Amino acid sequence: MKRLGALALVALLSACQGDETVAAYGAAGKTWHLTELGGVRFTARATVRFPEFGKIAGDGPCNRYSTSMTVPYPWFEAGTIQSTDMACPDLDAEHAFFAALASMSQSEVWGDTMILRTEDGQEMVFKASG
Repeated sequence: MKRLGALALVALLSACQGDETVAAYGAAGKTWHLTELGGVRFTARATVRFPEFGKIAGDGPCNRYSTSMTVPYPWFEAGTIQSTDMACPDLDAEHAFFAALASMSQSEVWGDTMILRTEDGQEMVFKASG
């Protein structure tokens, strides 16, 4: 019985901690538009949003997508990306966007700019709206 009470206390304390992800550090409530991928201007449309704790959603160049993310700021780790399955002329750009998003491990938010990067310095640069 004591063990059950201790587990309940741990669960309650965990719930009280709140969001420690990039969303809580300036990324929530905005739609982030990808402007640069790997040092090259990204001309297709791709977005990232943080609609609720632990969730990432947005639009790739062809499809809507969603995934999970719960690591604390400044870390970034997208879960398995799930997307709709429509074809379009920008499908190569979409594959590059999804692959890059899945490989990012760090995040920074400065006003209307969000930068995601890998350990080896590859970057995705986003500008906010909304």
